[in-house]
Amino acid sequence: MELLVTYDVDTTTPAGQRRLRKVAKACEGIGHRVQQSVFEVVCDPTQRLRLEATLTDLIDPHLDSIRIYQLTKGTFTTTRHLGAAINPGHHDPLII
Repeated sequence: MELLVTYDVDTTTPAGQRRLRKVAKACEGIGHRVQQSVFEVVCDPTQRLRLEATLTDLIDPHLDSIRIYQLTKGTFTTTRHLGAAINPGHHDPLII
């Protein structure tokens, strides 16, 4: 499945800045960063559940927001990039 993961973590406190780094690291472990707080992820249903559980544990639900969009398979291959965009190899090995 293909997911678009976006997040907005409140960074007005040191604790929020730590949460932001942890959320980014969790997303980097499974997907490709395409913008500051946007990741494209190709995963199976089990990996999605693990990611959602991890992110739920990391955020403060009163201050932070994460949105996960499930996309139609093949959406990433038809995405158009404008400007200084990267073209991640979604089906290449993800090296951490």
